[in-house]
Amino acid sequence: MALKRIELFTDGACAGNPGPGGWCAILRFNKAERELSGFQKLTTNNQMEMTAVIEGLRALKEPCHVTVYTDSQYLHKGFTQWMNQWKRNGWKTASKEPVKNRELWQALDELAGKHQLEWVWVRGHAGHPENERCDELAREQIMRHARL
Repeated sequence: MALKRIELFTDGACAGNPGPGGWCAILRFNKAERELSGFQKLTTNNQMEMTAVIEGLRALKEPCHVTVYTDSQYLHKGFTQWMNQWKRNGWKTASKEPVKNRELWQALDELAGKHQLEWVWVRGHAGHPENERCDELAREQIMRHARL
């Protein structure tokens, strides 16, 4: 049986880096959409970008073919280019430093094992409708919870 094809649009935002942060994921299956978003009191932009993908994947109830759209080069390159080497090196970078955000990378790696992931990088703040919507909802979480 063919896997369901899901589109996962994501973004993270932070007021300060570190600071209060928000994330958003939009899941789309055919014409149905589900928006998810959340807040963390003290985090970084990269952590929010990663959390958006993790939470989007966690929301799926069965294995799927997921096209992940992100404006984060860190997340895109980390998953598609760097992570396999980090794992081979015991979660150390090429310069033998511990990988930052290791717990999030490991959570993402575990979730990715349940799905077929395809990654698409999109330019942030360039009019991509779903990326703009994710940015809006992530920032809304910060404003709602951080009292900025």
